[in-house]
Amino acid sequence: MKNKKGILERLKQDVVLGAEGYLFELERRGYIKAGPFVPEAVLDHPSAVKELHREFLLAGAEVMVAFTYYAHRSRMRRIGREIDIEQLNRTALRIAAEVAGEGGALVAGNLSETWMYDHREHAKSEKIVRPLFEEQIRWAREEGADFIIAETFDHAGEALIALDVIRQSGLPSCITFTPLRDTTRDGYAWDDACRMLEDKGADIVGINCGRGPATVYGILEKIRKAVKCFVAAQPVPYRTTPERPYFQKLEHPDRGCAFPVALEPFLLTRFDMAGFALAARDMGVNYIGLCCGGAPHYIRAMAEAMGRKVPASRYSPDKSVMPDAPGGKTCDGD
Repeated sequence: MKNKKGILERLKQDVVLGAEGYLFELERRGYIKAGPFVPEAVLDHPSAVKELHREFLLAGAEVMVAFTYYAHRSRMRRIGREIDIEQLNRTALRIAAEVAGEGGALVAGNLSETWMYDHREHAKSEKIVRPLFEEQIRWAREEGADFIIAETFDHAGEALIALDVIRQSGLPSCITFTPLRDTTRDGYAWDDACRMLEDKGADIVGINCGRGPATVYGILEKIRKAVKCFVAAQPVPYRTTPERPYFQKLEHPDRGCAFPVALEPFLLTRFDMAGFALAARDMGVNYIGLCCGGAPHYIRAMAEAMGRKVPASRYSPDKSVMPDAPGGKTCDGD
């Protein structure tokens, strides 16, 4: 699309609504194997991936994130499909671009943590992880990605390597941490880690995954105060608590750990996530979305809460069945 506004220009004008959660949503639909969580569906069921992109687009997402999370060489080797890595990455980017073109959305290349970084051996680790980032970013750039999202880091050191590779590509960067612990694994407070990224040239910093809204606000507030650049927030839509602050800790009283395939009882409602979108916006967060557990109905509710009418608004619920609507339907047991 000619004269398409880039991510930084859009962020200067208004909040940008993103949408992720492809791994969990496609696993629920039967296209991804829980455990490895490698995006094989890009090759095996591309129509399913395209449909989910389209559903997010119609719900109001302004960024189509290429489904290349965990599509790096190490993870692909784990499932015996390393030979398919370039095809998977390029195909995912092309699918995202095709759907983005249907609605003027942007395309984001996507990187994940590698699980191969050790801050105690930074130099040695960098020799391993940097090439993984380099080839994925090269493919993203060649396929026309508008910017790169690198996410779910728990080491500041690994995030900084990813940022350096993105900057060398010339593409804008969004780098986010998953704050399971009180600090990064290499000992930095989350706001300090984000400030480090900003100092090294990151365009957007913040958090994604792990925590639900109830346990992420405090961290977000500190990050927003610590940096001047754009801030991103993409939590999970699960009912986390101070006692169990991230969804990997959620437990059933009689069955133990709910993560990753028994989380349904802990899901928040679309109204909860609409409230999060407004709270994050009012806090000064610029890029707002969801991560694992995210689905199109959440994104539509978040968009509408921010006053946006999106294509899927045509099918928004009748006001009479909305529990938070004045005069709304009451539970009478009939």
